[in-house]
Parts: sequence; C-alpha cells; structure tokens
Amino acid sequence: MSRRWLLLPALVACMAAPCRAQATRLSVPITVDTLENGLTLIVHEDHSIPNVSVDIWHLVGSGDEKPGHTGFAHLFEHLMFMGSQNAEYPAFDRLLEAAGADNNGSTTNDRTNYYEEGPANALPLMLWLEADRMGWFLPTMTTEKVDLQRDVVKNERRQSYENQPYGLAWENLARLLYPAGHPYSWPVIGSMTDLSAASLEDTKDFFRQYYSPNNSVLSVAGDVTAADVKALVRQYFGEIPRGPAVTRPVAPAFALAKDTAAVIEDRVQLPRVYNHWHTVKVYSADDAALDVLSYLLTGAKNSRLTQALVYDQQIATSVVSFNDGKRLDGDFTIYATAKPGHMLPELQRSIDTELHRLMDEGPSAREMEQARNSIESAFLNGLEQISTKADRLDSYFYFVGTPNYFQQDLARYHAVTAQDIQRVARQYLGAHRVVLSVVPQGKTDMAVTAAEATP
Repeated sequence: MSRRWLLLPALVACMAAPCRAQATRLSVPITVDTLENGLTLIVHEDHSIPNVSVDIWHLVGSGDEKPGHTGFAHLFEHLMFMGSQNAEYPAFDRLLEAAGADNNGSTTNDRTNYYEEGPANALPLMLWLEADRMGWFLPTMTTEKVDLQRDVVKNERRQSYENQPYGLAWENLARLLYPAGHPYSWPVIGSMTDLSAASLEDTKDFFRQYYSPNNSVLSVAGDVTAADVKALVRQYFGEIPRGPAVTRPVAPAFALAKDTAAVIEDRVQLPRVYNHWHTVKVYSADDAALDVLSYLLTGAKNSRLTQALVYDQQIATSVVSFNDGKRLDGDFTIYATAKPGHMLPELQRSIDTELHRLMDEGPSAREMEQARNSIESAFLNGLEQISTKADRLDSYFYFVGTPNYFQQDLARYHAVTAQDIQRVARQYLGAHRVVLSVVPQGKTDMAVTAAEATP
C-alpha cells in the first residue's frame, strides 16, 4: 500500500470516515491492447514530468514451480540480466545508464517483473531491450551462465536465509503453515538442493513455458502518447511467437488442525516470536479488513500491540504485523522481538491478551479513523510515482482483470467497519496458528511451548 495521487480534494475530505458518495472518482486513464501473439499492453499518459516507466510482468512466480524444482522463477530474474542475442552482456545496463535510465527486477510467489525508468526519449531503447530478452534470450543461454547465476543465487540465499539473523524463520513458517505440495509451502528463492540440481535443459524448458508474450503484461506510464507506444511495441514485440498455454496450479483448500509450536536456535542476541495464520487470497472479501486489522495492531506508535508491548510494558524492542494476501491464498503474521531480560512466553501472553481484547470489544471510532486516514494517505502518496502506477496497472490486470482498479481498490478500505475488524480478528486470528520461536543457540528455555501456543 505505497501509492499516491494528487488533486483529489473530494477523496481527501472523506478520509476520516467511510465515503457513502464521492464527487470525484480516482481514475488513471489507460488504453489496453492485445497483440496477435497474446501480449497485453497497458498505456497510461502522464505528462507532468518528461519521464517514462516500463514495467513488464511475466506471469510466473515461485508458486508456479513444482516440488523438487523450486527456485527457477527467481533464478531467471538473475539470468535475464546476462544479455540477449542483440544486446550481449553488459549492454543492457550500459545502454540504459548512458540514456539516463535505470532498471531492476523482482520475483514473488506469483510473478516476476522487470522495469525501467528514465527520460521519455529513452522509451524506444527500453522497449527494444525488453523485447530482445523476451524473444532472443534463449539462444544465448549457456551452462556457464546458468552456473554463474546459480552460484549468485545460492550466495544470496546464504546471505538472506542461512546467515541472516532470523532468516530461516520465513522458510519454516511457510512449511509449517501450508501443506506439503502447496504452491506457497516453499520460499521464493528455492532450496539449495533444487538449485544445485537445475540443469541447462531444465532452465531452457522453464523459459519456453513461461517467458512468452501470451504470458506477459507490459505497462508503459509517463510522458508518452498511446499511439506512439503501440507502434513501438508492435515493432519490437510483434514478431515474437506465442508460447504454449500456461496451466496455473490450484491451491488445495486446507485448515490447520491444531496450534503448532516450533523452535529455531539461531545466532541471535534477542529471541523473537512469530504468530502465523492462514487467511485469504488478495482482493477477496476479507482482504482489506485484514489490512486494516494489521494497521490497528502495529501500524503506528499508538497501535494496540506496539503501545502495549513496546511502550507500556516495555517487554519488546519492536512488534510487526502484516496481511499477505497472494493470488492463490494468504496468511497473516505478527512477530515481536524481546527486550533483554524478557522471555518469549511473556510476549506471547501479551499478544494474546491484546488480540482477545480486540476480538471482544472491537476497535474504537478513533482507531478506525486513524487507520483509514493512514491507509488512504499511503495509497494516494504512492501514485505520485509513475513507476508505482505502471506496476499497479500490471498487478490489477493479473489479479482482478481490470487494470484501472484504483478507485475500487481504495473503496475496499472505505467500506471496512469496526464490526468487520472484530469479525475477521475472531475468524482468522482466533483460528489455529503456527507459533515459531527463534532463540539464541542453547536457549530453548526462552521459547513458547506447545501449551503456551494454544490461547
């Protein structure tokens, strides 16, 4: 929820309460086209500054992988910067830097994206480079490139997981919450074993299956005209052939049968406790209410858990919560790090006390007002950036099928009531959960026990 829009007085005026009627609708004008090869193109004209943002979503993430073959989506995020047939490494970065533009990429459970931003006159270069690595990357893929980037990813995994304080928590939470074989039961980065086993042909097959025009969404936002963008995209992408049809995985319905407690000994100074619940996928009926619930718990200094654990009781250095709705499923997390001299069961009791108080009493009108104001401010602020708008256009298209979903998205938060908060807190955070304690090595006595994990 990092978004921004300007000159919306009617929306700003109704931040303090749910808007029953809005004189001004939040709209990001767009045009949408589909090339004959299946590539979806979304264009948004914003002439406020002479910049342009190009963002292409390849509709493949770690959730599209299979057990035993994990890590491919993220590996490709690295491989795609190794050069293509007409832009050999390191031409991609050097050409963009010379034009005053920058670029990067990212991978999630659901998608992989690559993006460029810079002066509007660099648009033809941006599009040509993206088209070349979509259509003419495969002939340049070699065992040497795969081995090189495989080692880079392995090192990234060591830095972010094995050698990062509390780094193994997320991998264990996913494994403990989601059943074996569920698309979200393994981390985006994959496992060391699977990365080591990936062959050159496996990697090429992954590219052929997913890196095709008909499995991609391209958004262009900024100081452009839709007609010019369409012409350039057809020129550069039009001859890339359509790929095979993609079959999406289906997430099995499940519910935790009981509360689960687990412990990790780590090279940390302070213990940390994680609470992890199964919830709902993004944009489903309760997704917005869970976002608001997260804010009420830890979104501000006076939010319930932050106020109680950090300021009043002074037993935690920090407490964080977030709702993570994804395309197939979702989860909700609260984690708190103990202050020196305090044990995790003490933190766990305080977390449970505050959760039960919220479930019993519901939030106050003032809490709801603050949450709405903050969430809407963040939403609107983010839309000042053309890169944010470009990414949102791709996201809305993939997840809800409507690129210009900004108003509907914002309206979801206006519609959340105090009764909704009380209901989702009881329904999801009152259900069985995973409680994971990360403690200093040899200090398992600091952990939350199985009995203490059951409220």
